[in-house]
Amino acid sequence: MSDAPLYLEPRLTSGPAALLRSGPFLHALVDALGSPLNVVLPAELERNAEAFAGVLRRHRLPGRIWFAHKATGSSALVRHAAATGAGLDAASLEELQHALGAGFTGDRIITTGPKDPDFLWLAARCGATVHADGPGELTAAARLVRTYDLPRLRVVLRLSEFGGAGPRTLSRPTRFGTPERDLDRLLGLLDGLRDALEPVGVGYHLDTTSADEKAVALEGCLRAVDALRLRGFQPRAIDVGGGFGISYLAHAAQWERWTTALTQAVLGRRAPLAWGGYGYGLRVENGVLKGAPALYPAYRPAAGAAYLDELLSRPAPGLGRPLGTLLLESLCDLYAEPGRALVDQCGLTLGRVVEVRDDAGGPPRVRLALNAADVGLEEHGVLVDPVLVPRDDGPTAASPDPGPAGGGAVGVHLMGNLCLEADLITRRTVFLPRPPRPGDLLAFPNTAGYCMDFTATRAQRRPLARKVAVRAAAAGDAGGEGGAWHWCLDEQYWPVTETGG
Repeated sequence: MSDAPLYLEPRLTSGPAALLRSGPFLHALVDALGSPLNVVLPAELERNAEAFAGVLRRHRLPGRIWFAHKATGSSALVRHAAATGAGLDAASLEELQHALGAGFTGDRIITTGPKDPDFLWLAARCGATVHADGPGELTAAARLVRTYDLPRLRVVLRLSEFGGAGPRTLSRPTRFGTPERDLDRLLGLLDGLRDALEPVGVGYHLDTTSADEKAVALEGCLRAVDALRLRGFQPRAIDVGGGFGISYLAHAAQWERWTTALTQAVLGRRAPLAWGGYGYGLRVENGVLKGAPALYPAYRPAAGAAYLDELLSRPAPGLGRPLGTLLLESLCDLYAEPGRALVDQCGLTLGRVVEVRDDAGGPPRVRLALNAADVGLEEHGVLVDPVLVPRDDGPTAASPDPGPAGGGAVGVHLMGNLCLEADLITRRTVFLPRPPRPGDLLAFPNTAGYCMDFTATRAQRRPLARKVAVRAAAAGDAGGEGGAWHWCLDEQYWPVTETGG
């Protein structure tokens, strides 16, 4: 059993699965536009946004879902989001400019992240809501409103480090937000800025996916809303931020099997699972396993909208009643800022096989016409198999259903096109259903969230991946076996065009 291929089969919904069955179409795109190539499916974003909206309806909560722009560099995805009921979370001046140019109006934008004066000015000028990080941003925003005689600016107060001594204290420090213990001082500042700023709500910043910590923070925000109201303000929203995640893998058993095998490999009880015996954060000292896996939880039983549903159904740590019920009773809207979760299944990255070498012993080395920065899955701790799209026939799934592997399975190492020892597309030994050949494509699924844009560089003056938007030929058609697809350059996509759907 230890010699059986350790597959990590990607989770694919109907849209990207149908696209990956259209091998000739994908090869034609890469022939025309080069490798690497990023392909986005805007219609998938709309389905994800509706799933989040459905959670609000189930909990009878008014509110808004703000798409966190930083997850993607795609104009097509942002323009398609503008055609839905979603708002947009802009974390920079450039993201704000892009959102306004894509069709969002100021009342549908919330600005987050550190804010320079030019960013704050445009946010105030267009009437966006400002998620203020602390006293400095509040003071600067008020000064702009007064100087340029602008309408009162809507602000959300970003808080952190909720709770007092004991188990309710958040364990993770953060450089963002105002600690809850300093809330009174912040409200004293706001008292003097009432002519310029309107605090419409509070939110939190957490660098974690822990539902326990988020529940503590959400309960702390409810206390903060009460404190604002006692001061005569009228807050009406609580912002739970992002971090809802996605599930990259189709099978929990494969993830459990691989992570167990990783532990055994680091302990020397089986062959290494990665280039150079890399342990992904695990190591052995004096025969004892140390460290922790530095990996994204690639299989998650509750992710995206389902994670938000679980959070709202969770009892508040102090009050013991469901958080969604407490929000409803407080007459608060719910704001959420999903990024990765809204572009789940919205894109994939294609790389052409250039060379296959098996002259050095060990697994064959497959060199691709892309590099690690073009498809930053591992940079974000994500492990998932690519899908092999042969040149001469239909695509071949990256892995079969769980069970004994077919005779053609082969483990390979995926190499990038830079002259750097570290340019490995993934350090993990990847199993494919058959040996790849030059001219084949490897499709890396579900890269739209961060992985196709966040780490991309022009190292060695190699071009960045082009990006195209695709849709099935007929409304409601997922592409199907051999179904027709339409495409356009990402920057040419608009929801109202024939190509855009």
